[in-house]
Amino acid sequence: MLDRIAKLDPALNAYVTVCEELTMQQAAQAEKELCDKSHGRSRQDRGPLHGIPISLKDNVYTKDVRTTGGSRILKDFVPLRDAPIVTSLKKAGAVILGKTNMHEFAYGVTTDNPHFGPTRNPWDLQRIPGGSSGGSAAALAAGLCYGSVGTDTGGSIRIPASLCGVVGLKPGLGRVSAEDVIPLSPTLDFVGPMARCVEDAAFMLEPIFDRDRNERKLAPGRIPSSRGRRPCLGIPKELLADLLDPEVEASFDAALKILKKCGAKLKEASLPQLKKTEDAGNQIAWAEATLYHQQAGWYPARSAEYGEDVRTRLEMGTKVSAVTYLQAREFREKFKALVHGIFSANQLDALILPTTPITAPKIGEDSVSIRDKSDSVRALLLRLNRPANLVGMPAISVPCGLTQNGLPVGLQFIADWTHESLLLELACNFERECPLNARPNLDSVK
Repeated sequence: MLDRIAKLDPALNAYVTVCEELTMQQAAQAEKELCDKSHGRSRQDRGPLHGIPISLKDNVYTKDVRTTGGSRILKDFVPLRDAPIVTSLKKAGAVILGKTNMHEFAYGVTTDNPHFGPTRNPWDLQRIPGGSSGGSAAALAAGLCYGSVGTDTGGSIRIPASLCGVVGLKPGLGRVSAEDVIPLSPTLDFVGPMARCVEDAAFMLEPIFDRDRNERKLAPGRIPSSRGRRPCLGIPKELLADLLDPEVEASFDAALKILKKCGAKLKEASLPQLKKTEDAGNQIAWAEATLYHQQAGWYPARSAEYGEDVRTRLEMGTKVSAVTYLQAREFREKFKALVHGIFSANQLDALILPTTPITAPKIGEDSVSIRDKSDSVRALLLRLNRPANLVGMPAISVPCGLTQNGLPVGLQFIADWTHESLLLELACNFERECPLNARPNLDSVK
């Protein structure tokens, strides 16, 4: 992996920091535990992640390894402790390769970073990998790690997973600790696994997952193959009312046919008040992000050190009134109850929809036209992802095809609270029927 990073990452820019010495120390320890039977010592196997090289998004605290948050302000920040999730991953035997590039302070969807440079999509180096966990997704797609940890406030795990053709899981509310992860919006922030396939995502989630007492483990062999009835999947008509890129729409329609052929029941599900979710999510995120940066003493005192887009959004946060913020929080609670009621009334196992309505835009492209209608890249990439953050439901993006230009398309499942196991089951069953066998062609990358 280190050799592959050295060869390919100068062109991809997926990593901010590569921990060569630490990686080799951890690998040697894993090898010793797994292989050494000398002097009466017994072999120790910590589980599926033991000795597996993974990466971490660069907003996750790592002891003695700098954690920049993709920012100039924290370019030399070295935490004195690991985040709890890192401690858990190390306990499971994972080997940390390094820290991946990201949108500055996780406040964007492109990973076009003004301080560390843009990360490039391995499927087309002229295109974005998505964000804010773009470095993690690009590293996975290019084979520069076997798993990664990302964060998701409005789709920042699922968006890059979709654009890079990998799997990204946003767990449900309270299921994975966000302690010692540089926050964007604490109300909407989630931490979760990214991997090349659903089973690997389950392996990554298992050691960091906070399950209820009676819940089964998430290891793939333990994911139930059937719940005793055909899964019922709801197609949210309001979310799909706006335009989809024709090739994304074709891949989604093909995915629905595959799911139906495999026995899933599909029904149209109405989710009223979806238009309000965008405003509510924005008001919460803007206010909470600006508050954090003010409390840290960075904004506005060090405004010049932010990238222009992040600085602009922090300024927007200063304009959110207390009444507006509280109204957004109140709407969030009402919307959570509404969505839960829709799941119960329709006996839904999950909602199903495209992860993003477009494939990866080009680096620096601010707007995209779909059937002669232009919209901002940011709005398009967030639109189908934000609702799951607002209500705190678990959601997963899994590849469902490639366009004629060879760009990945993502399919998203959103399950009810505490149903991560079911989510993995649905995604794993779909992946089995519709595997993404292609990989980016990196032969020309030097």
